[in-house]
Amino acid sequence: MKMKRIMALLTAGTMAFMLAACGGSTSSDTSSSSSGDSSASSDTTASSDSASADGTTIELLNGKPEIDTQLQALADAYKEATGVTVKVTTVGGSNQATASDTLKKDYQAGTMPDVFVAEANQFENWKGMLVDLSGEKWVSDTNYAFTNDDGTVGFPCYIEGWGLAYNADVLEKAGIDPTTLTSPDAYKTAFETLESKKDELGLTAVVAYGANNANLGWSTGTHLFGQYLDAGIISGQDSKYFDLLSDGGKIDEQRMTDFANFIDLIQQHCDKDLATQGTYDQETAMFAQGKAAFVTQGSWFGANLTSSDDYKAAPFKCGIAPFAFEDGIDTICGGATGYWACYNGDNVDAAKAFLQWCSEADAQKIFVEQCGFNSPFNSITETSDDPFAAAIVSYRDANKFSNMNTFMKKDGLQNETGQVFEDFAKGNLDVAAFVSTISQVCQNYYAK
Repeated sequence: MKMKRIMALLTAGTMAFMLAACGGSTSSDTSSSSSGDSSASSDTTASSDSASADGTTIELLNGKPEIDTQLQALADAYKEATGVTVKVTTVGGSNQATASDTLKKDYQAGTMPDVFVAEANQFENWKGMLVDLSGEKWVSDTNYAFTNDDGTVGFPCYIEGWGLAYNADVLEKAGIDPTTLTSPDAYKTAFETLESKKDELGLTAVVAYGANNANLGWSTGTHLFGQYLDAGIISGQDSKYFDLLSDGGKIDEQRMTDFANFIDLIQQHCDKDLATQGTYDQETAMFAQGKAAFVTQGSWFGANLTSSDDYKAAPFKCGIAPFAFEDGIDTICGGATGYWACYNGDNVDAAKAFLQWCSEADAQKIFVEQCGFNSPFNSITETSDDPFAAAIVSYRDANKFSNMNTFMKKDGLQNETGQVFEDFAKGNLDVAAFVSTISQVCQNYYAK
């Protein structure tokens, strides 16, 4: 079956980098009278009715814990500008519960937030329950709104990209040119070089890699699996591996074998305890401390990195290399991966007004300067100084973005495939068994 939902123009237009909402987690309500209940009013939109500033409260569910503080500041600024309160509740981190899980509980309890984070494949879960935002002013100012047959239902929150993030300073000291990392052989040589110089470079492992399904299944089962689907294919040109997956969970065995061999190469050069038991915080800390040359995370990691005391004490240049498990792969997966959706509840006008304000200069300044985002809105010219921003922009400008069909696959598959990655990291599967197991897992899941 073919892709039914359309990400509006995932190819590059006037786009820029924003951080991703990627982590799985448990809910932790971070709203408070000092910051969480901060917010604003509503007469800033030309396309929505003004919301009353008297007693109006909008509830926003955020899935990115690394920008919770920044969103609280955004809410404060909105309240100061307009008088409307935005109560920000954040879920995310290293645990398994996700924003999607939280929303399902909220729906059952009748306590749905007015605005909430959603990935592309999750919009189907809320079909008929979301506000069509097609008439909003901001829609004409971006190439990245999410549209399906219910209309424009997704406000683009962030642009991100991922391949293999690297410490450019370490690679330079080791004499490795990251632009040459476009084949498995090139990576094998680079990893072996780094391995031989670990003590000299202060490395604990060549690659910081976590595959524990309870902690990082969202990463392996979504982002790494997404490389199998799209790496090496220019965005918008083909979706053959995603189409194959959508047709009953089928895979291309040769491509999956090449992919598994590359994952196995990473496993040969990672910290085994981290790979099998580690958390997101431990994985990213190893990189931030300069103890790993690579990390299997993407541009969303910039906020964690710049807030790390270790990185602040000894900052280094960063980049993103292609996940080159086949010869010639020179792309990264990139584009808009997360959105805010507007629930069709009691506060529609106030929520619309808030979204419009978020697309404009005052809010975008917070997104760019405090969150480390580059704006997805054409009218915003500020760019981020996030450690990965330059890499994202360079791939975009070179038309080297691949699709991100991993966000369009059947929702929940990542929980099943993530377990296969964990079993592989533990040594319970060899390459052939990884391929056959992940094939069976995908077929079984799509047969449900």
